[in-house]
Amino acid sequence: MNSEFTIAVHSLVFLAYLPEHMASSDLIAENVSTNSARIRKIMSCLRKSGFVKTKEGIGGGYILNRNPEEITLAQVYRAVSCGTIKPSWCTGDPEQACLVSSNIQVVMDQIFNDAEIYFEKYLDQITISSVLEKIKQC
Repeated sequence: MNSEFTIAVHSLVFLAYLPEHMASSDLIAENVSTNSARIRKIMSCLRKSGFVKTKEGIGGGYILNRNPEEITLAQVYRAVSCGTIKPSWCTGDPEQACLVSSNIQVVMDQIFNDAEIYFEKYLDQITISSVLEKIKQC
């Protein structure tokens, strides 16, 4: 799992907390505790997926483009970090004579693929709005 997903969720929840207000990348970055360049990169993915709208210039920034009750965390995950459960490197070597070394990658790939499907189904049950409600209860 990479941090882009968490940053994207945090940013969308922050925008849901400020309905009908534009938020600059600097403001979002301050709230997320990261730099604004990183926010702009992630917000670009969210804009391409239709979650936010942008306005350039003075008073510009980002605003939600969809109802936070309709945005699921699975949608956000697919937009910014789908497939990140599986590590980029796996142990073993398919060319080795050892049964374990030659087959571990295939088996682990299936395990990670199954985990990805399960994880997305779980995230489909959670909305940006429900995350904001949980935060308000803290």
